[in-house]
Amino acid sequence: MTTGGPRNPDDPQPDGRPTAHPLTDAATSAVTLIRAPALSDVAEYAYAATAPPGARLIFLAGSCPLHQDGTTAAVGDYAGQAAVCLENLVVALAAAGARLTDVISTRVLVASSRQPDLVAAWQVVRDAFGDHDVPSTLMGVTVLGYDDQLVEIEAVAAVVD
Repeated sequence: MTTGGPRNPDDPQPDGRPTAHPLTDAATSAVTLIRAPALSDVAEYAYAATAPPGARLIFLAGSCPLHQDGTTAAVGDYAGQAAVCLENLVVALAAAGARLTDVISTRVLVASSRQPDLVAAWQVVRDAFGDHDVPSTLMGVTVLGYDDQLVEIEAVAAVVD
């Protein structure tokens, strides 16, 4: 294990126990996804979600496609940037004591007015969440904050400590 940067999720925990992979391993979550049968089932996400009373809410700033040195990853690649955003989101969640399965909602921002670009980023996000298909908003925006940035993902999570 290295120090001074994000912990490799495949490294064992300090006590030697194996660490679950944050993108793929199932975990118990306080979040309940709600599907409204009166609404279209075309959307690839739940329409609402709840957390139990007393859950600790975690509000994450937009996760950006930045390397640790601050350079933009996957320049020109919507799907590649979405993947890096998710990796960075998982690191931020872990720092707050949460996992992807604790996310209660997302907002995916894509710097494009072309629907295929939005779909390319969305598909990566959708695949990462798997069965935990949280309520999400996908938006095309004019510009994002960093040079060559095409994707940003905001999230709210809920955990019971």
